[in-house]
Amino acid sequence: MNRLALLAVPVSAAVALAACGGDDSSTTTPDSPTPVTITLLAHESFTPTEGIFDAFTAETGITVEVAASDDAGTLLSKAALTAGNPEGDVLWGVDNTLLSRAVDNEVFEPYTSPGLDVMDPEVVALAPGHEVTPVDTGDVCVNYDIAALDQAGVEPPTTFADLIDPAYRDLLVVPSPATSSPGLAFLMATIASEGGDGWQDYWRSLRENGVEVVDSWSDAYYGSFTRAGRDRPLVISYASSPPAEIVFADPPLPDGSAAPTGVATATCFRQVEFAGVLRGTDHPEEAGKLIDFLVGTTFQSDLPLTQFVDPVNPAADIPAVYADNVVRPAEPLSLDPAQIDENRSDWIDEWTTIVLR
Repeated sequence: MNRLALLAVPVSAAVALAACGGDDSSTTTPDSPTPVTITLLAHESFTPTEGIFDAFTAETGITVEVAASDDAGTLLSKAALTAGNPEGDVLWGVDNTLLSRAVDNEVFEPYTSPGLDVMDPEVVALAPGHEVTPVDTGDVCVNYDIAALDQAGVEPPTTFADLIDPAYRDLLVVPSPATSSPGLAFLMATIASEGGDGWQDYWRSLRENGVEVVDSWSDAYYGSFTRAGRDRPLVISYASSPPAEIVFADPPLPDGSAAPTGVATATCFRQVEFAGVLRGTDHPEEAGKLIDFLVGTTFQSDLPLTQFVDPVNPAADIPAVYADNVVRPAEPLSLDPAQIDENRSDWIDEWTTIVLR
């Protein structure tokens, strides 16, 4: 998730209570007079506030270098290939649709952060072995361009059934579940909605109704969505797209303006994102301290308006523009992690045969 921070590019121009001591690591001191540098691997839209790690470095002596590239799915594929001999020390961006793949490939070294104590137990339970640590949550949903649909004389979609109605022909763009974590989340949403025996026909209907498939979230939002000047007014994005559109609007919207995009809440799939210590790191202790910082209030309070996701630390500050405009589906779709684990590869293969043949 976290792709929404990239809206700053196409739309604009092309710390309080620590979580059980997990905030800024302010109670720690450097273990050695020799400075240590660790690398945080992240997906392409990991864009925290510049200088966010300065206080962490000042308190711990640990410098953080961020290497951000690729979608989360591609990032995990690379991490699986280098498991035990990683290219970095901590990885940010594995979500609940990809978690079992990471665990099966032994990508991470288990680490139990004290910050887990304040989190929602249901979120923590997704990684019972503490292979990774939850860092944020969000919902992947169909988003729509309100003005573009109005100009076309088309009502906003509200259900999955709407998307296969001829009235919405050639209007939807989706990222591929084979290469994109939001794309995979949307596939899971259709499976949760249509059932294990019905989703295949649903995707056949989507294909017949002119769905466009691209490689990544950014390709969909920037390369095809009407908000980026393209021709598709329906896109797979997040329930937090509306506040992102307001924050990055150019020219700025008048105070009190409504967001220019809407969310079809019946299509939302709950996504939980994790960070973890990479197995084989030369700096496991330092990597653990970084995990603690990532779930502390300083970093968690930075998430809503940089990553446009919900913090997992309940003590994090939520800015009003985010709280007032994020869409919160009453009953987001989900699938049991064991079911995802058992079927994900087959589902992706079957989807590929149906949609890309």
